[in-house]
Amino acid sequence: MDLRELKAFVEVVKQGGFSAATKVLFASQSTVSKAVKQLEDEVGVQLFDRVGRKVKLTVAGELVYRHAIAMLAERENLLNDLADLHGLRRGRIRLGLSRLGSANLFTNLVVQFRRRYPGIEVELVERGVLKLQQALREGSLDLAICRLPVPDDLDWILVHDEPLLALIPIGHPLAKAASIDLGQLADTPFILFEQGFALNSQIISACQLHGFTPKVAAYSGQAELIQALVAAGVGVAFLPRNICPAGHDLLTCLPIGEPEFRWRRTLAWKRDCPLPPAVRTFLDLVREDVRRTAVPGSGSAAVPPP
Repeated sequence: MDLRELKAFVEVVKQGGFSAATKVLFASQSTVSKAVKQLEDEVGVQLFDRVGRKVKLTVAGELVYRHAIAMLAERENLLNDLADLHGLRRGRIRLGLSRLGSANLFTNLVVQFRRRYPGIEVELVERGVLKLQQALREGSLDLAICRLPVPDDLDWILVHDEPLLALIPIGHPLAKAASIDLGQLADTPFILFEQGFALNSQIISACQLHGFTPKVAAYSGQAELIQALVAAGVGVAFLPRNICPAGHDLLTCLPIGEPEFRWRRTLAWKRDCPLPPAVRTFLDLVREDVRRTAVPGSGSAAVPPP
């Protein structure tokens, strides 16, 4: 069974269609379609029900998908074990990142790691938190960003902890306040992130504890667009402190009087699963960075031991 066919099939499932899979695989649609057809011919069953441009796994397809994920994960484990024989001169780390603030957190770490171990490839995958957790369980990622609380089947270290700030347009009655309470925003429209962002549920849950469900004026997956909408007076939004704009003429960033209204992120991996040497070495670098940058009294949890 050709592993390239399995990889093409798995990506079609993950990306929700052939067209989206071509962008991840850097292949033409005809190449991806041919690979899946060859796999169907080999296993003797239809793997997808095709309705227009949408695809849905058949019952047989779901079975093949589970085995394909396991087979591709075993291939990665084999390559990583072989890399150990070369003293970290070869290998690959598959790191899953969230779509908000990951650049600030991991760019420098990846650069440091690549300088120390130039032969280790770092593959970066950007998805929503729930999809990242599932990829860890399936073995298609080695490490991934998660938020607290972390599911029991994953191990983790806390890598980032900072307050969330409210973005308020300059013309808002609360714009000149030193800090605000979430309950004061009950009548103000909110601008939330698009579906799949973990921050949304945290914001909504905090509001409900204050007795209201926010009215949503807009959704967006881009922090810059959210800032622009706030500046235009469409509503208020919430961002981690390290990506809030400083010195903006049309909006202000205010602290919120909620001690637990914070942006806490972890780096997680599958529990009870041996980590390849390159992944363990990267984790050591992350632990070193967390200890070095920890601020006393910041609310950061202790770094779990290796």
